[in-house]
Amino acid sequence: MAKQPPDRILRIGLTGGIASGKSTVARLFADLSVPVIDTDELAREVVQPGSAGLAEIVAAFGKEVLDASGALDRRRLRALAFADAGNRRRLEAITHPRIEAAAMAACQRAGGPYQLLVVPLLLESGFDRHVDRVLVVDCDVETQRRRLLARDQEDPAQAERILRAQLDPAARLARADDIISNDAGLDRLREQVLRLHERYLTLAARHAPGSGAH
Repeated sequence: MAKQPPDRILRIGLTGGIASGKSTVARLFADLSVPVIDTDELAREVVQPGSAGLAEIVAAFGKEVLDASGALDRRRLRALAFADAGNRRRLEAITHPRIEAAAMAACQRAGGPYQLLVVPLLLESGFDRHVDRVLVVDCDVETQRRRLLARDQEDPAQAERILRAQLDPAARLARADDIISNDAGLDRLREQVLRLHERYLTLAARHAPGSGAH
């Protein structure tokens, strides 16, 4: 668990492998009126046309990463990034600091009894230093592969490159404070979210400024 100053709202970092179901879990928490800060959404904002982020990406990877309208072609950029580890590190060096700054600003605005930060690379990027607990959404790799192929229409070779680039599932689970299993359908997922929500409300009350529980 990350150590944080006791003068702010409890933050839960939600992470998991690609296509593990993070977005579904985040929606379930949002349905409970929990503020959700999704860094995938922020990642789109920091590379909007005209942004410094997009200009830096074009300088690093060329205009081939733009679509006909001048916006970022995320699918093409992802193919470049996962084809080469050096490319991926260059891209992350451009985007991660911008996403992190945007996420921290969003947290300051969000309020709530506690906040959920959805960060796919929470552990790999060191973003876990900004949260109090790490919540991992877990599912078996074959399920991830099937969802990835169906959801993003990736070819099998590209899907395998993406899966290989992920943090080892066992290493991710070893660093989790809480785990949600996403192998048994939406009803089971909702039950787990509700149970954790109650736990987080209790922890948030202890964490709150002036609670005397720090």
